[in-house]
Amino acid sequence: MYKISEDLALVQTIDFFTPIVDDPKVFGRAAAANSLSDVYAMGGRPVTALNVVCFPVRKLGLEILRKILEGGLEILREAGVALVGGHSVEDDEPKYGLSVTGVVHPDKIMTNSGLRPGDKLILTKAVGTGVIATAVKGGLASTESIDAMARSMCTLNRKASEVAVSLGARACTDITGFGLAGHLVEMARASRCAVRTRAEAVPVLEGALEAASMGLIPAGAHANRKYFSAWITVDTALPLERTDLMFDPQTSGGLVIGIPAACSEELVETLLAEGVAPVAEIGEVTGPHADGHVEIL
Repeated sequence: MYKISEDLALVQTIDFFTPIVDDPKVFGRAAAANSLSDVYAMGGRPVTALNVVCFPVRKLGLEILRKILEGGLEILREAGVALVGGHSVEDDEPKYGLSVTGVVHPDKIMTNSGLRPGDKLILTKAVGTGVIATAVKGGLASTESIDAMARSMCTLNRKASEVAVSLGARACTDITGFGLAGHLVEMARASRCAVRTRAEAVPVLEGALEAASMGLIPAGAHANRKYFSAWITVDTALPLERTDLMFDPQTSGGLVIGIPAACSEELVETLLAEGVAPVAEIGEVTGPHADGHVEIL
């Protein structure tokens, strides 16, 4: 983030990754939505984007690449963002994403360090994209769960961000590779506070619980749990599949918004009225903590 004047700051971000679905257009849409989320998580409005492409053109051909780029362009048009160019290199494995430039008012920035004791935590998408993607790779995912995953990944966090900013929220992060638990740890540590979250309150994508109960847990979830365990206490009575989903790495996940308790009900109601769903209050900030701590019940 770069402050230009008293009422204008630039937000610059980049994100790209390998395919997690077979449909190239869905991959392009999900990658673009994911790239834009960093700007939305800071309360910004994305304005321009550059394509970032790595692609084995001799192996997969230009038609697949065209569909990936079309998917990304569809999302950019939906977001009102201008595609102004990009860069491509030949690579053995396809990768796609965007470098995004956005704008934000310096007094309305949301950060992952903005939590305060008493804040409620609001989540704006269901979790489970990682376990469903793992089920897809194993040929064990239902059509319904694949569709649910695709819809979620391709849904912009634009409206959720706009509503949060309009109600004065100052704490926010988007849920991606570190999983919900990992990103809550990042917020707790940056804000120097303790957070309590209820796993049963976290919305879950259709088929995700079943996939988790079958042990279809991506390697990233195990890595997240190992790394972040130093800052997390998990209730031993919590079912294993619920715990696993808290660490499940997400692609183009939702926002976690921290907001004073007095405003939390209005935030949830406004989000739902604006078509943001599912929305759930998943926990609260219980007090200050020098090192940051997350309790999962």
